[in-house]
Amino acid sequence: MPTPPPADVIEPHTHPDEIETRVAFDDRLTTGSLTGLTVQGLRLDLDPVPDLTDVDVAGTLFIGCRFASREVGADLLRRGANVVPPFSELPYPTQPTHLYSPQELAAGFAEAGFAGMYDTRVYEHFRAHGGALPEVKEALAQRLHDHGVDNALADATRAWLANHGPQSVVGIMGGHAVLRGSAPYRMAATLGWELARADRLIVTGGGPGVMEAANLGAFLAPYPVEELTSAIDTLAEAPDYADHERYTAAALAVRARYGPDDAPAEPASDGAVVPRPRAAGPDVDWARSGGLAIPTWLYGHEPANLFAGRIAKYFSNAIREDTILRLARGGIVFAPGRAGTVQEVFQAATKTFYGTDGASGAYVFLDRTYWTQELPVEALLRPLLAGSPFGDLAKTVHLTDDVHEAVGILTRHH
Repeated sequence: MPTPPPADVIEPHTHPDEIETRVAFDDRLTTGSLTGLTVQGLRLDLDPVPDLTDVDVAGTLFIGCRFASREVGADLLRRGANVVPPFSELPYPTQPTHLYSPQELAAGFAEAGFAGMYDTRVYEHFRAHGGALPEVKEALAQRLHDHGVDNALADATRAWLANHGPQSVVGIMGGHAVLRGSAPYRMAATLGWELARADRLIVTGGGPGVMEAANLGAFLAPYPVEELTSAIDTLAEAPDYADHERYTAAALAVRARYGPDDAPAEPASDGAVVPRPRAAGPDVDWARSGGLAIPTWLYGHEPANLFAGRIAKYFSNAIREDTILRLARGGIVFAPGRAGTVQEVFQAATKTFYGTDGASGAYVFLDRTYWTQELPVEALLRPLLAGSPFGDLAKTVHLTDDVHEAVGILTRHH
């Protein structure tokens, strides 16, 4: 029988020797030594270009950094540094220093439509270089990219977890094919809206359908529920994610209306109340700016979910799935879905059964009839969790048809 791994194996670590911003790099540069540091993904070819000639770089690792010339990198190697340059001719960074924003994934849409988006261009590159089984060079680049996302995700969640605790992160799973404007979509959006207003950080798989709806609800958490209804009505004009162009354009139109945007709000000519755009930046409560999405380019044929506050997009779907479940310690909501959602149910149950990531929150199944009759997951899950080596965990399973009840279950003990 597996036993839980030691806590230090699964908990994110703080690495004080990692330099991920130009400000931190310039600060360390004033000491005259970068010995033993790891410098990740920095543009050291941009003004002011740092003079590294007399800096001690013995044992320094420069990974994914760009230098003013090849000679600079060669000189660093001669003086004892280790240099892993960014791979050439890639549309993505080999060592991203931060999580993606919706604006970054959508970059290029205004000029060239869906095909010109950063997100689409990366997906087409992924397909052209072997997809899930890439050639060696591409595999190395993708692994470096995903490590950078891992690192950025740990950095991005560290402060939230320190302030709110791991039980404040709630996962929302469900079908990707749910149409915008449908009853299940509105239910998931309301759920995200209420949970974000209760200071829960929403985490989804970053796809369309239920996942987009949940992030949308968190994105509009600062606004009255009537604005959420209005936004869904706008999105429902392009309901099906298979219509990539219109689907993405509608999402960007809603984002443009509600921010983030530093421009002042303009009053409407008809006297209607215009939502004040929120300010963008690291000081924003990102739980109420859309929460977190963790998608993968394995499913890059689906358009990007553009309502999360931050997006940890991976090439590896296995890493992505495990990461979602590892973070969602405050409970998971399962809206109706098919094989992918059922897989997530039992992948999560395995972690809960063995206590792999510590204590789990509630498992809340929305739509009692669906989960007891159409896909009778409950009948297997309850006796499974009842036999956990940590005691009878069957009581963590809840079924409801009411979003408000679901929110009450998830916020009752924290």
